[in-house]
Amino acid sequence: MEKNTICIWYDKDAEAAARFYAETFPDSAVTGVHHAPSDYPSGKKGDVLTVQFTVAGVSCIGLNGGPVFKQSEAFSFQISTEDQEETDRYWNAIVGNGGQESACGWCKDKWGVSWQITPRVLMEAMAAGGAEAKRAFDAMMDMKKIDVATIEAARRG
Repeated sequence: MEKNTICIWYDKDAEAAARFYAETFPDSAVTGVHHAPSDYPSGKKGDVLTVQFTVAGVSCIGLNGGPVFKQSEAFSFQISTEDQEETDRYWNAIVGNGGQESACGWCKDKWGVSWQITPRVLMEAMAAGGAEAKRAFDAMMDMKKIDVATIEAARRG
């Protein structure tokens, strides 16, 4: 077991979510599925209780805790992409599998977990600071999925 693991609360679909992430992102896998040893408030003995998985190398555990707590944008995975093709692939996988678009490179999967699909060029522009960062930031503010060519053009001025 990892020293630090992100725990994500799901209503009842932690295993399906983990399997989707493992199929979608490199360096991702489902590493364990654990069943409840007895009945609990939102499930029965034998139901999937927790799922161990990694997302892009980050250790996670999904907890089927029931409908008590909902996901919010206060937690998100940020996936760095190299180009438009990779950005499109991850964005389309999440949104096209029952998810929804949001603003500025954010989207939600069908389980309500938030994702930031962030091209490297955007992060480099922000790190550059000054007028370059402002132009890239202003361009991003009008986007849902990040358009790499538009960010590159904004960087150049």
